[in-house]
Amino acid sequence: MSFTIGFDLDMTLIDPRPGMVAAMSALGRETGLPLDGDYFAANLGPPLAVVLREFGAPDERIDELVTRFRASYPDIVIPRTVALPGAAAALAAVRESGGRTLVVTAKHAPNAAKHLTALGWQVDHLAGDLWAAGKAEALRAHGATAYIGDHATDMAGARAAGAVGVGVTTGPCDAATLRTAGAEVVLDSLAEFPAWLRTHLAART
Repeated sequence: MSFTIGFDLDMTLIDPRPGMVAAMSALGRETGLPLDGDYFAANLGPPLAVVLREFGAPDERIDELVTRFRASYPDIVIPRTVALPGAAAALAAVRESGGRTLVVTAKHAPNAAKHLTALGWQVDHLAGDLWAAGKAEALRAHGATAYIGDHATDMAGARAAGAVGVGVTTGPCDAATLRTAGAEVVLDSLAEFPAWLRTHLAART
């Protein structure tokens, strides 16, 4: 049986928060802008340009700031990032069941790929620079039957793609928020994913 399962990256598969604090704080020091690394890391999800505007960065500087952040990312964020509990086993469970894995993230795709390489993970497809309902583009293109994410906007992407939205409470959104956003299932962590996958595949057959 052929199937594809989509995963978000930040706070679903990986925890990049220490590096995100350091990278955003460093950018703030270098530019003199009020960039709050702690707030940024505690609310991962929206694209970087959106976050910078919320911090009050001038529109004419957004492209420059995004470029600078992304350039520093491999040296600052990648080494400080760890896998979340159950992440590797979740990816393995899909493969062992004959499925394909798809990572869809708002993160810049080259940096997302560096995370996967650093952790020794192989996924079948990676789509970056997609957010909220925009994630449906990749989910539909690869025929994903479910999308797992930690943010309300991930559930919007799943809904737009006609995929089962599976929320995990490892990020900034609690179970109630994820359900309100459209999650059909909420897991405490990806440690619960293999059991859910067996149920999902049994329902499909």
